[in-house]
Amino acid sequence: METKLVCLDRTILPFNSSQSRLPAFCSSKPNFRPWILSSGSMSNRVNCALKSYKLSELSVLEVDNLKARPRIDFSSIFGVVQPIVDDVRTRGDDAVKEYTAKFDKVILDQVVENVADLPNPELDPRIKEAFDVAYNNIYAFHAAQKSEERNVENMKGVRCKRVARSIGSVGLYVPGGTAVLPSTALMLSIPAKIAGCKTVVLATPPSQDGSICKEVLYCAKKAGVTHILKAGGAQAISAMAWGTSSCPKVEKIFGPGNQYVTAAKMILQNSEAMISIDMPAGPSEVLVIADKYANPVHVAADLLSQAEHGPDSQVVLVVAGDGVNLSAIEDEISKQCQSLPRGEFAAKALSHSFTVFARDMLEAISFSNLYAPEHLIINVKDAEKWESFIENAGSVFMGQWTPESVGDYASGTNHVLPTYGYARMYGGVSLDSFQKYITVQSLTEDGLRNLGPYVAAMAEVEGLEAHKQAVTLRLQDIEARLGSNVR
Repeated sequence: METKLVCLDRTILPFNSSQSRLPAFCSSKPNFRPWILSSGSMSNRVNCALKSYKLSELSVLEVDNLKARPRIDFSSIFGVVQPIVDDVRTRGDDAVKEYTAKFDKVILDQVVENVADLPNPELDPRIKEAFDVAYNNIYAFHAAQKSEERNVENMKGVRCKRVARSIGSVGLYVPGGTAVLPSTALMLSIPAKIAGCKTVVLATPPSQDGSICKEVLYCAKKAGVTHILKAGGAQAISAMAWGTSSCPKVEKIFGPGNQYVTAAKMILQNSEAMISIDMPAGPSEVLVIADKYANPVHVAADLLSQAEHGPDSQVVLVVAGDGVNLSAIEDEISKQCQSLPRGEFAAKALSHSFTVFARDMLEAISFSNLYAPEHLIINVKDAEKWESFIENAGSVFMGQWTPESVGDYASGTNHVLPTYGYARMYGGVSLDSFQKYITVQSLTEDGLRNLGPYVAAMAEVEGLEAHKQAVTLRLQDIEARLGSNVR
């Protein structure tokens, strides 16, 4: 039986279990603790012992270094993606077809489908009900984010307000590849519908026969998507950004994707395509804070639920205080990983994941705020009392009965979230993501007389005479008219 050994830097090496020593490449690494993958009937067998750190024994620099994610070499990825971006700009649909044939091995007759022209897909009633429940919860949560228009009179005769307007055309990227994600179709299309976006293009890789995943199509039709672009990768992002003969050009692109999708979004937001993107993104991640009351079975399941996304994912366990049975958690990770269809992905993700020991909850949350996880699970007793201490996280899951999975699918919150530490300055996708805000001001005659002299004085300081005159000439007209009325 062939065996592979996964090193901490994600290197995978052949390894004969009868050998008495580990390969020098791995055994020479500090704090080396391996994960063993065995092929055959036990292909997902994993002996898991997470690399661990005790915060109280680390320097400030060492603690800071723990927030680093698995490195993505975007310089080389940009070199691959840029020619695709340029080619789609020049050749449009023909380029999209060629790249889809090359990367997805699918020959497309038609690149874009009008959703209204497609028949309603038939789903198993149980699956349909699940998506309907998710739709209702997501819709309710995002509809509640609508803000009331407020008219503020800052001083007599000076009224200001801010009004929301939808982004006219948006592109939604729904990944395919190793996992089909119709849930992402709901997360992106529902707030677009509530915001009132007129053109909604959903891009997703086609099936091998060129069709659209029926669950994705169901969600798209239910949430008012107007067009489906049957393509994935950098070519799909490029088609939406530039527009093609069949694909409408969009003004903002949303959605998670692999490193090539991310690179395309990054390139195009700084190009003549004039698009914006939802946020920077990287591989999926979770940080779990557990105390002695947390069930090891649940903790292991939560860690694996993110590790199975892909080999670049990262999971972090923060042990808060004494009494946590870490051996039981690690045994559960090994046991559960054996039965996962995506166990090999999970094992690779575990190879660059780790455990942190914190003296108490304050130290645990302090580290979490430094790490700024995409998903934060607080599986401790009386979890809710720690909510006010959380400063940096994409989405938070409180208590022992709140797995991260509910947010991924159907609790109502959005699962398109900042990763890679960007939760320090970004929030997840929301209704606001699909809107822009316009400020409006309106002055009466009295309002200009009250405010105008101050504006004129400030313009004078800045040496902007035309700004000053735009006010003073009006004030002169008012004074002249008032003077004539007095006479």
